[in-house]
Amino acid sequence: MTLLCSSMIVVSSFGQQALGQRPRVKSPVVNADGTVTFNFFDPTATKVRVVGDFDQIRSKDLEMTKQDNGVWTVTTAPLAPELYSYSLSVDGQRFLDPANSYVNRDISTLSNIFIVTKDNSDKGHLYQMNDVPHGTLARVWYDSPTLGQQRRMTVYLPAAYDGKKEFPVMYLLHGHGGDEAAWGDLGRASQIMDNLIAEGKAVPMIVVMPNGNPTCNAAPGWWHEGMYTPDGNAFNERGAKASMEESFMDIVNFVDSHYKTIRKRSARAVTGLSMGGGHTFGISLLYPETFDYYGLQSAAARVQRDNAKFDEQMARLFASKPRFYWIAIGKEDFLMQLNNELREYLDNHKYPYEYYENDGGHLWRNWRIYLTMFAQRIFR
Repeated sequence: MTLLCSSMIVVSSFGQQALGQRPRVKSPVVNADGTVTFNFFDPTATKVRVVGDFDQIRSKDLEMTKQDNGVWTVTTAPLAPELYSYSLSVDGQRFLDPANSYVNRDISTLSNIFIVTKDNSDKGHLYQMNDVPHGTLARVWYDSPTLGQQRRMTVYLPAAYDGKKEFPVMYLLHGHGGDEAAWGDLGRASQIMDNLIAEGKAVPMIVVMPNGNPTCNAAPGWWHEGMYTPDGNAFNERGAKASMEESFMDIVNFVDSHYKTIRKRSARAVTGLSMGGGHTFGISLLYPETFDYYGLQSAAARVQRDNAKFDEQMARLFASKPRFYWIAIGKEDFLMQLNNELREYLDNHKYPYEYYENDGGHLWRNWRIYLTMFAQRIFR
């Protein structure tokens, strides 16, 4: 008991010490006109910049100005409603904003985040926590006989889930370097689904976000390999017993056996970004009658030219008449050529699909939009 109390005192003192050391500035401050003010205290610094995704295509640097009290400050132009990421550059070194405790991880990079919103019809409102019924977000371990592993995934259960009523399932796949936490953290999947469902814009559904790396059981720090540095290629040299696509039915079977799901094609959707879009493409070829809705977001999907087996798989898929086959990508996305080739193939074979193109590149800002759009189109 004495040891426990001592430990609690130490933890408490460290916590109070951290509060005392925090700079007495507020940052960022989202102003009523949509501008955002950043403040950073360092009287010894000679050059400080804010580096953020305030542009649709690339990071933007904002030079800060030093005040007499040692506080550096800068205010942006009005920003559109959105979730933004940023960091500080202090004399050439990258730092997180010490006044902002809200952080996300993209592969191995940590960034601060903030949200700009003007009203309840914009993206910022959709991405934030609102006073609506909330679903449950859980990290779940499952057995994958195909890969010979226990693996982890994230499962979103809508607020209406009571263990009695059956729900449709959307399988939501991340991109290269991501893991089962990516869509929940970077993609704001639970906030988007809570808000869409509460507003009656999406059907209440289960959302399953698996780890798409067959050589990694789970996100860094959450399996027996410990706290390795993620780089998008962890443990690839080991190889895998099977591909993500080949092992995908292990996930579907687990979900159907552990949750109240509607076990029909018409109640299953799969969508993913980049690598996950490629996985979605591959899943559609292997299991053409298992899912009725497909969403390829900035997809790394490659047409196999002069390949009879590929042609047969595509013919079988579209002969089964999926309800929705959707391609979405930004105009500046580096995977645009692959997507154009896929669309050309579909057009030449008169296979039906829908296409959405918007500004920007290979960005979470776009993938959140695509998730929002896709979720409203399925299970209707």
